[in-house]
Amino acid sequence: MSIVSHSSTIDELRQALGDKVSVNQTMREHHSKDESFHLATLPDAVVYATCTEDVATTLKICNKNRTPVVAFGAGTSLEGNSTPIYGGVSLDVSQMDKVLRISQEDLDCTLQPGVRRKQLNEILSTHGLFFPVDPGADATLGGMAATGASGTTTVKYGAMKELVMSLTVVTPNGEVITTSRRARKTSAGYDLTHLFVGSEGTLGVITELTLRVFGIPEVIAAATMQFPSLRSAVDGVIEVIQYGIGVARIELLDADAVSAVNKYSDTNLPEQTLLLMEFHGSAESTAIDIAATREVLERHGGSGFVQTTDEAERRKLWQARHDTSLACRSLVKNAKNFATDVCVPISRLSDCIEETQADLVASKLFGPIIGHVGDGNFHVVLSVDPEDHPMVERMEQFHTRLVERALAMEGTCTGEHGIGMGKIDYLVDELGNEAVGVMATIKKALDPNGIMNPGKIIAGTFF
Repeated sequence: MSIVSHSSTIDELRQALGDKVSVNQTMREHHSKDESFHLATLPDAVVYATCTEDVATTLKICNKNRTPVVAFGAGTSLEGNSTPIYGGVSLDVSQMDKVLRISQEDLDCTLQPGVRRKQLNEILSTHGLFFPVDPGADATLGGMAATGASGTTTVKYGAMKELVMSLTVVTPNGEVITTSRRARKTSAGYDLTHLFVGSEGTLGVITELTLRVFGIPEVIAAATMQFPSLRSAVDGVIEVIQYGIGVARIELLDADAVSAVNKYSDTNLPEQTLLLMEFHGSAESTAIDIAATREVLERHGGSGFVQTTDEAERRKLWQARHDTSLACRSLVKNAKNFATDVCVPISRLSDCIEETQADLVASKLFGPIIGHVGDGNFHVVLSVDPEDHPMVERMEQFHTRLVERALAMEGTCTGEHGIGMGKIDYLVDELGNEAVGVMATIKKALDPNGIMNPGKIIAGTFF
């Protein structure tokens, strides 16, 4: 893609959108990266869309000139998902931040893609409602849908793929489509909604979302429990899930992660393998679920069970969990985080984590493990000095082995971070050439000029 054509595109965008188009160096640098370890790349311009029409105008002009477009929300992705690796236009939708409709009766809401997770829940709370998907970062809902996000509450409420009911999407040629109505189920045609959920902006740009929401539980109780070994904790969790006990969150931190959190967040958690749990429901139902969970986990060696319904204590506990990445980075000089995730069937989770811990020791890498153990998903938060090239090489080799290990156990290379550019090499290993070929066919049909987030998900679909 030539500089001349980029310049022509920017001139046309300025004529159409005025001061919503910026080539300011600071703005471009802000949009050149996400929170991942991957290298930054400057876009040629940033467009700040404020409505669906702005997005449609941008895509029409860029498609005509074959200029790359990368949608950008909060920049919290972890696999280079929103990095404009071929330059072009970074299409920022963060100013599209209005909640358009809330229905208490239907338990759904409609909003623009720039609405952030915490912002949505603040607004929903005035209606006695909440949206459960919690990836930790205060991400935009459009970005969460685009990456198929999930998080700590998936075990009870599901991920974005279960909770997105309908989307308004602008296709690469600037057409605006609605993927579904608000009905809770439909047999009408292809499932376009879930074609775009998880597509990482490679097929179009989301400009409105309709989401399922839930009533705020009468009681929310948090609990912690420590274990003599990682396997005993995971085996206990598996039994809790098999019994169908109503746990809303059940998170694992290994001893290194707990130690890092204690130092960073001023907590005083026992520095052993730790489970953090949360229970939602009525006073009666949560008491039953807590007692049943405690009984199961104690049979697997769990001890020191502590519970609280105090909101301040509960928020501090979960904030400490979400600060794990920053906590780990603070312990290694000049470190940046390389956070990666895999997901396996829960029956293989203990094997996968134990083998991964042994690999970390052999590789001489600091990588605490945290996991959404209720659904078999875990993260390794590697803290690496990017100037220490032998360490970076060991990290990359470790990452490849981690993915190979998960795939050998019939798992996936990513449970919730997406493919982006960081895991693009593993998608064929996971699904095979034929399945990825079908994805490439869909990509070519919807985006024949290859302008939408090129170089992501599918190898060979870029400029």
